[in-house]
Order: sequence, then C-alpha cells, then structure tokens
Amino acid sequence: MRSWKVTKLGEPSDVLELQEHPRPKVEPGKVLIEVDACSLNFFDILLCQGKYQEKPPIPFTPGSEISGTIREVGEGSQFNVGQRVIATPAKPEGGLSEWVSVPEESVYVVTDSMISSEAAGMFITYQTSYYALYHRASLKEGEVLLVHAGAGGVGSAAIQLGKARGAKVIATAGGPEKVQICKDLGANIAIDYRVENFVEIVKKETNGKGADVIYDPVGADVFDLSRKCIAFDGRLLVVGFAGGRIPEAPVNHALVKNYSIVGVHWGLFRKHFPEKAREIHNDLMRLYEEGSIRPLIFKDYDFTKVPEALEVLGDRGTYGKLIVKP
Repeated sequence: MRSWKVTKLGEPSDVLELQEHPRPKVEPGKVLIEVDACSLNFFDILLCQGKYQEKPPIPFTPGSEISGTIREVGEGSQFNVGQRVIATPAKPEGGLSEWVSVPEESVYVVTDSMISSEAAGMFITYQTSYYALYHRASLKEGEVLLVHAGAGGVGSAAIQLGKARGAKVIATAGGPEKVQICKDLGANIAIDYRVENFVEIVKKETNGKGADVIYDPVGADVFDLSRKCIAFDGRLLVVGFAGGRIPEAPVNHALVKNYSIVGVHWGLFRKHFPEKAREIHNDLMRLYEEGSIRPLIFKDYDFTKVPEALEVLGDRGTYGKLIVKP
C-alpha cells in the first residue's frame, strides 16, 4: 500500500514522501479499514513542522480523520466486515494511507447516505462544535449565537448546529465569497469583518443586548472585540487561536458584564468521556439524516497531491474542509 511519511521536520512539500509499505495486520481490539477519504487539518502542517503540541517519532504518517470500509476485524469485534465508518488513527500511523489498522474505540459507524468526503470531514469539526454549543454553552432556542470564521471547518459546523438548535445565528467571515457561504449555511446575518464592524452590527441586530453565545476559534483581536458585544449572562467560547495571539481578558470586565469565558477542549473531553463522544456522534448522524447538517467541502484532492493540498490549506484561502482520496 502507499502511505505518506514525514521523514524530517519542515514544510510539508519538503518533508513528505509517498512510500510503499506492507498492508497492516489486524490485531486484537482493532479493525482493518480500506481508506476512502482522509481529511486534512491545519495541525497536520504543524506536525510536519514540529510545531504541534504532539511530536510523534519520525518517520510518521499525518492524517487524523478518515472514512472507509472495514475489510477485516479481530476476534470478538463489535464491528462487521463491510461497514462504512469514520475513524481517528493515532500517530505514528496516521490516516494518509490507503489502509489503516485502528483501535475499535476510535471507530464510528456512519449512515449509508453519507458520502465518503463528507464522512471524512465531519468528525473533529462537528464533535467540537456540538460539544461547545450544546454542552459547554447550553445554547437554547431563541438565543443569539455569534460565530466567528463561519466559513471555516468548525465555524461552518457551528452555524448549522446553531440553526438546528433554533438560535438566531450571526456569522463573521473574510470577503464576499465567504460571507455568501455563511448565508448559504443558514446564518441569519453574515458580516464581512474586513470592511464591517461586527460589534456595531451585533448590537444593532440585538437592540443593544448583545450575543448570548459567542463561538471564537480565532482569538487575538476578535476575542477582545467580542467582549464588547456579549450579552448579560452570555458565554464566550474559547475554541482556538487561529489569529495567532492568545488574548488576555480582564476578569473585572467579566464580573461587571456578568458573562462567562468558557474553554472548549474537546480532545480532552473525548479522552475522559469516550462514551459521551459516541453519543454525540449518534446524534450527529440523526441531524445529518434530517438534513440539518452537511459538512462543507472545499475540494477533493488526489492522494498524490497531499503536499500541494497542505500548501493551499496553509495559505488560509480555503473554506470548509480539504479532502484527500486514494
């Protein structure tokens, strides 16, 4: 089988090699999956550069979420040959391979109606946004949700999940194309943060009240500005720091305006409560079948084009998810 390997640390185009390796064997507690699609994430770039918090031993294969078909199972498995699944391979043997052997606890059955690209691109983004909005923020019907970076992976999922809960969704994005994407995803209001002041618009749209829940995967100045348009008893979700700078918040401001700054570490939640992550997955499948959610795919790339796809992803000119198909 073919598998992408990071042979040294650096830019993906310099350090990734497409190599031939024996097909993995099934061990007890694992299943063998023929990969149909693999999702690319920004942290795959950081892994290649050695800048991510996880530093797997070299050589390793990037790729943290795949979709595929089970071809072999271990004795006593809870899964069956032929089932379509998504899985989260663990380093050093990641998902950018034609075949993967994955522990059963990292495997989730998907509905037959879901195409492979959508399946590969939904797990991390929708799990994160579901946990953030429904668990951490307790988003309620009728509340106002402000989603930053609404055309991105987690942002696009947050828009759809906010609408599914019955919230009024205001989204921010950079440029007319991404603003239109937010509207197409269901956002009631979409703001081009490059030319518009989202604080003023949120206050206007809420009659000065502000947003009940703010979903922030950006940090930096976006976080600082968000504190100016959050409602009394609001919840400001800290999802990530794509903006680069990790902001600091004066706690007296949170006290005076009576809002909560809420951390969202879905990976640790999944580690501590794997059964709850499986419950979330089952509900996401229900929402997909109902038509309430649909992963946003930027483009499908051929398996041989992984370095080029990661370069496009690194330029941050994309939306939704980038998918690689063997």
